[in-house]
Amino acid sequence: MTSHTLNTTGTTTTDTSTSTTETISPPSAGEIVSGLLHTLGGLDPARGAEDITVVGADPLVPSVHRLADAMSAAIGVFGRQTAAVGELRGHAHQKVEVRAEAAIDQLMATYHTTVSGRPVGALLDDPTLLGNNDFYRARDGRWIFVITTYPQLRDAVHSVLHCPLDKVGIARAVADWDACTLEEAICTRGGVACVVRSRDEWLAHPAGRYVAQRPVVEIERVGDGPRRPLEPIGAADEALAGVRVLDLTHVIAGPVATRLLAQFGADVLHLSRPDRPDPIPMIAMTGGGKRNAYCDLRDAQDRAAFYDALQDADVFAHAYRGLARYGASTEELVRRRPGLITLEYHAWGAEGPWSERGGFDQLACSATGFADEERTDRPSLPPTYLVNDYLAAYLGAAAVATVLRRRATEGGSWRIRVTLAGVCHWVRELGLFAWEDVRDLPRPGRAPLAELSTTETDFGPLTEPATPFSYSGRPVPQPGRRSPLGSAALQWR
Repeated sequence: MTSHTLNTTGTTTTDTSTSTTETISPPSAGEIVSGLLHTLGGLDPARGAEDITVVGADPLVPSVHRLADAMSAAIGVFGRQTAAVGELRGHAHQKVEVRAEAAIDQLMATYHTTVSGRPVGALLDDPTLLGNNDFYRARDGRWIFVITTYPQLRDAVHSVLHCPLDKVGIARAVADWDACTLEEAICTRGGVACVVRSRDEWLAHPAGRYVAQRPVVEIERVGDGPRRPLEPIGAADEALAGVRVLDLTHVIAGPVATRLLAQFGADVLHLSRPDRPDPIPMIAMTGGGKRNAYCDLRDAQDRAAFYDALQDADVFAHAYRGLARYGASTEELVRRRPGLITLEYHAWGAEGPWSERGGFDQLACSATGFADEERTDRPSLPPTYLVNDYLAAYLGAAAVATVLRRRATEGGSWRIRVTLAGVCHWVRELGLFAWEDVRDLPRPGRAPLAELSTTETDFGPLTEPATPFSYSGRPVPQPGRRSPLGSAALQWR
């Protein structure tokens, strides 16, 4: 492993000597928060950080990466930026407190969430599709992470490997391929897989160089648009009351971001293709406070209804590639709706060498060196299993709150981009712990480190990690009702 020294600004300098240890002068929680506020465009990041307190710190779990510190900062910044919107509309000033243990629970929400007492993973249509996701060793000795979570991804893997789709069958088939050749073959067939690379390999790769040159959250004014003042609200109203969000996201990062916006008062209309639904337990987990409508942009009637709804939308969030072919690129949408804010989620960057590749949290860890640095006798995901999805969700939602304030005073049309690989890169820039200092810490399991909350939903009682922060002078709202896909019309209330 390459040695790095971390300075107090949160950037790294690389030491290419043969040393395999890393000396850390880690940025404090306040410095991490200030860095995020600066990235979002805060006027006084250091002062803003004074309103965010993180209780607890890494290392909490056996990971060389600063998982709790990174997640705590993202949660705190979301809470503070959302509170700032409320203050602009008449709420009293709020300070934010985050518990590091609760931040770890957020990263593990898929493990802590149950519906009617059943783990969400056990409620998938075919749990084995998720169970097959793993690192497999190829003929050349390299490792590759293969994903079969959804039927179309399973079929792509099968079309290349021609094997029984269980772990034994996949392992045997992968062993007949060189890793990079297999990665390319699966991605060419519309599937997703990624070779495990070291950090140095990633930074030398064209896709890695593209990601490394960009901030963890990209905010860009992409056109003119009117100022849209945020109307005054009452003390009982939530900060984002009246904000309308069209939500064309799936899986975790995008849906959790829009769920956070809904939790704090936004009117979120989630759209999904009827032939490509997310599993019901995922909708239960990420759908709090949203209404769910069907929308297939390939269909002229659905596309017309989408454009009608767009005329009254403040935010359009999406996590799909290729929307331009259906007239739904950011450039086309802000032309139709000046003043629109778009929130885009990408795996590898919107315009980089891998922009047309799909990707998931685990693949970003594999590509960027994250999994290589977590390895023991083989590459490993962090002990929370996921890291990028939930960090990306809080960062994207925080950026939306920030841009709503900017649009209220500056006007303009805006684009926000968050990249899963970029989140990995950002966390890695916070520095590494020595493995010997963290390896004996207990691995997180089914038991949460902080509190869970239970609410009644249309799917049954849902138990999940509680909201991971508190305000100094007002209660934090709870997620709203969960409703089935297609249960609402594609129109605003």
